Amino acid sequence: MASLAQPIDATVTMVRPSPYLSDAAFLKLCDRWPDYRLEYDAPEQEVVMAPPTEPETGERNSEITAQLHGWNRSHRRGRVLDSSSGTRLPNRSIRAADASWIARDRFDRAMAQRGDDTYPVLCPDFVIELRSPSDRLPPLKRKMQEWIDNGALLAWLVDPIDQTVTIYRPGTTPESLAAPSSLAGEGPVEGFVLDLTSIWPAS
Repeated sequence: MASLAQPIDATVTMVRPSPYLSDAAFLKLCDRWPDYRLEYDAPEQEVVMAPPTEPETGERNSEITAQLHGWNRSHRRGRVLDSSSGTRLPNRSIRAADASWIARDRFDRAMAQRGDDTYPVLCPDFVIELRSPSDRLPPLKRKMQEWIDNGALLAWLVDPIDQTVTIYRPGTTPESLAAPSSLAGEGPVEGFVLDLTSIWPAS
């Protein structure tokens, strides 16, 4: 089984004095660090900065988003967001999933209610996170649980390094699968099937 490079600790955190960071203040930080992807972790009072992903991760993420978008196009019941799209969770974190799906009525309602804010208060119904070589597992697992705690009905952590998928659902212990060739959606994304054969490293 082919292996990937082991993850390096390339994430930088900046501690903030308050559990709330306004959209305007967050965008100023984004302007200051344009080469990084920033998120705001409200429970930890940290701004999390991650460097751009390496090309293989970018290719895998594009494939995952394309599959989700293709499935949604067949019925258009929701909106698909990519890794550059952020929302503010009910706990006040500003987060961006690698790929996510939101029911159309929830998306439209949140956008109508956001006023002058940049980020609507909205948690996706379904989330996919793809582990990159720079991602450490403990913070990534906390982020997965944060999605569920803030309203996500289903979340998948796809890990090409360990070749596993961990499924998160509300009220249950995460379920791990070893290198599945595909994964069937349930709940809000019933009918979606993610083909993982191009996500795992070549043997």
